[in-house]
Amino acid sequence: MVMDILEIQKILPHRYPILLVDRIIEFEEGKRIVGVKNVSVNEPVFQGHFPDFPLFPGVYILEALAQVGGILMIKSLGLEIGKYGVVFAGIDGARFKKPVFPGDRLLLELEAISIKKALSKMKGVAKVEDSVVAEAVLFAAARKLDEIKK
Repeated sequence: MVMDILEIQKILPHRYPILLVDRIIEFEEGKRIVGVKNVSVNEPVFQGHFPDFPLFPGVYILEALAQVGGILMIKSLGLEIGKYGVVFAGIDGARFKKPVFPGDRLLLELEAISIKKALSKMKGVAKVEDSVVAEAVLFAAARKLDEIKK
């Protein structure tokens, strides 16, 4: 394990119920990162999506990929934690290949295409076991937290 939840919470501002990364298991600065999201039936989203057919929403998978990508950016760029945040700037080619259910372990793999403070581009793939469940190209930008709030 490279980063546990306590380390992740130092880097990302997200908290329950929207913190969607449980651990980082691989990290290669400036190149790639692999995170884990354990999907639990106790997550609030399943109260409405859908009560009789608990399907993990695709937008949550994309958000989980984005959060892992944010960690890749912050650590690779050496950004000061607590001073900088990463904002989602765009998405291309999002595809959902298979459903995700409670009990699944999502592997969230991101490969850097370009890591820059102004705009980073990363190829994201989400898997359950060896099956690809979603993929997309994600764009994100690093901003000073006081600038984001304006």
